[in-house]
Amino acid sequence: MLSVVAHLARGIHVGWVMAREGALAFVDEAALPPHLRLVLRFGRKLERPGLGAGRLPAALTRLGPSYVKFGQFLATRPDIVGMAAARDLERLQDRVPPFPQDVAVGILEATLGKPVAELFTSFSQPIAAASIAQVHKAHLVEADGTERVVAVKIMRPGVRERFSRDIQAMRFMARVVEALRPEAERLRPREVVETLARSVAMEMDLRLEAAALSELAENIKDDPEFRVPQPVWELTGRDVLASEWIDGIRLNDRAAIVEAGHDVAALGRTVIQSFLRHAIRDGFFHADMHPGNLFVDPAGRLVAVDFGIMGRLGLKERRFLAEILLGFILRDYRRVAEVHFEAGYVPSHHSVDDFAQAIRAIGEPIHQRRADEISMAKVLTLLFDVTALFDMSTRTELVMLQKTMVVVEGVARSLDPRLDMWTTAEPVVRAWLTRNLGPIGRADQARRAVLTLADVVADVPDLAQRVKRVLVRLDEEGLREVTRVERRIRIETKRMVWSTLALWAIAGSLLAIALR
Repeated sequence: MLSVVAHLARGIHVGWVMAREGALAFVDEAALPPHLRLVLRFGRKLERPGLGAGRLPAALTRLGPSYVKFGQFLATRPDIVGMAAARDLERLQDRVPPFPQDVAVGILEATLGKPVAELFTSFSQPIAAASIAQVHKAHLVEADGTERVVAVKIMRPGVRERFSRDIQAMRFMARVVEALRPEAERLRPREVVETLARSVAMEMDLRLEAAALSELAENIKDDPEFRVPQPVWELTGRDVLASEWIDGIRLNDRAAIVEAGHDVAALGRTVIQSFLRHAIRDGFFHADMHPGNLFVDPAGRLVAVDFGIMGRLGLKERRFLAEILLGFILRDYRRVAEVHFEAGYVPSHHSVDDFAQAIRAIGEPIHQRRADEISMAKVLTLLFDVTALFDMSTRTELVMLQKTMVVVEGVARSLDPRLDMWTTAEPVVRAWLTRNLGPIGRADQARRAVLTLADVVADVPDLAQRVKRVLVRLDEEGLREVTRVERRIRIETKRMVWSTLALWAIAGSLLAIALR
């Protein structure tokens, strides 16, 4: 009961801050039932005067680091908050004052078990600070005497406890939203909160971020145009992550990139193709590829940093993405519709032809425009809007992919405004489909099927023994149960006999007394 009161109080506080900062302006009144429209109108009357743009970021920043992180996550979910709110949330900067240097050193030494002077020849003041961690620049000397520069990320003290408390309040508010507006269940607010909770939990263990960095590095080892910094495992723990220091130019500094002599058009193509390779080929992609996390190194290679938010796609989702992109490129809307049904995303009671017609309404207008005016991300956004009419449930992994594609496309076009997204994407998409759905892919699928069947056959004897043991156990337990039942029946029968005899004896005694 006390926890409910506490969560309710936090919910009221969140509502008050959102109302005062004007964040309720993004709520569509027409989509609300009458009782919630009254609440919204009341909340709009609480707005502070003179509010301008950036209302949602201002409200979430005022609520604290947990809500800043939640806002960044919601920026990847335009299906929930709408495109206008998602764009506003993109302004949200996860920048907070750094915590003291002595605290950072204490966390570092406690995690790695050595004094900082033994680990590094120099250790800088924080150069960047966010709600979860802050980054320092450090120098160390390798065993062979060479000097190495590393970036050291250190977890903010007390952050886990604060996030845990706020996540509990968010879970409560998600349940309230579903209770007040049942139709919101399609958007899965509770699942959204749980996804955020898992994401933040992984971000708060820097060993997992190092593992993501290592996995992505392994996936791209043969990609000459894209690289990631190498983690330093011996200097990494739950609260500390050390990795290679990146010297390069941020991708949001186009003038510096041009001045350094890099080919901005080629770099724009690399941004798009690298992202699609990671998503479609590997099923594992950087889900926070904003310009601040992307650099071009002196060799002209694209370098990504900050791997706290990653996305995964299964084989079904990768095939879905590749086929719908190629379907739009080839104007094969029937195939795009069929892929939705084959993947089970659209319920089978709907018509494939009707769905193909709806997709045509998205695809045909893009072919009336110049290639450099066509937005691949916008097509996917419109596609997800249409699928809502056909009862397609929200797919969190696909929406994260779509939102990341919006960011990636924006980065690529900032480098080359005339970039043809579809021509750039087609080689990557077609190569994956040829490899996985062509003869080579079919042969590989057959090989995997044979290996799976061989594993099953090899396990048959062991499986048969297990089944036999289970059946014997069930039989023994059944016999014991039968014995217990029989024993119970005998006891109850004896009890009934003695009860009956006792009743007859009492009746006989009463009759004898009556006859006297």
